[in-house]
Amino acid sequence: MAAPTRYLTIARDGEAELEVKRSRFLCTLRRVETEEAARALVEEMRKAHWDARHHCSAFVLGADAMLQRSNDDGEPAGTAGAPMLEVLRGARGEGVSDVVAVVTRWFGGILLGAGGLVRAYGDAVQAGLAEVGTLERRLLQEWSLVLDHGEAGRVESDLRSRGVQVLDTTYDARVRLLLGCEDGAALGVQVAELTAGRGALTRAGERWVDVRA
Repeated sequence: MAAPTRYLTIARDGEAELEVKRSRFLCTLRRVETEEAARALVEEMRKAHWDARHHCSAFVLGADAMLQRSNDDGEPAGTAGAPMLEVLRGARGEGVSDVVAVVTRWFGGILLGAGGLVRAYGDAVQAGLAEVGTLERRLLQEWSLVLDHGEAGRVESDLRSRGVQVLDTTYDARVRLLLGCEDGAALGVQVAELTAGRGALTRAGERWVDVRA
């Protein structure tokens, strides 16, 4: 299987709250890159909301979403962490990754039953995702393009208008543009057209970038 070159994550950190039969469910979502950072949010919520009964969690990490964990934190097995994880794995028809969700519950005195808990925890994460939104991350090739000062501004503007990511611009004796794209061959054609064949591309690496709508 080919390594993924794009995936969804959350657009920003945030939270959402809902109430079900007097129990409060606060979903906190945070973008993270490591399991340690995901678990740190759970402890942060535990300290911040020490009066709550449960701090259930789920997280998905990696471009391939291979690292997935969930925890019921004292709720009946499978009624909290698992439905939270299912929402993360199925957001907008495809999963989000590099995300941790913590749902903090204050018990309202009325038992919800297993089905009620599954719905409540899943709905809390759905509400959280609706609040923070999603964005796409893409793995782009990095290409270096060196230009004279007189043409750099025009070429940069034209490349941006064609959807090429300008990752960095360095001004020295000449101007160096660091460009990001998914198809180096197509970029070469565009650069040749815009510079009348004078612009030479040099491969500089690759990186993940956020692509906002």
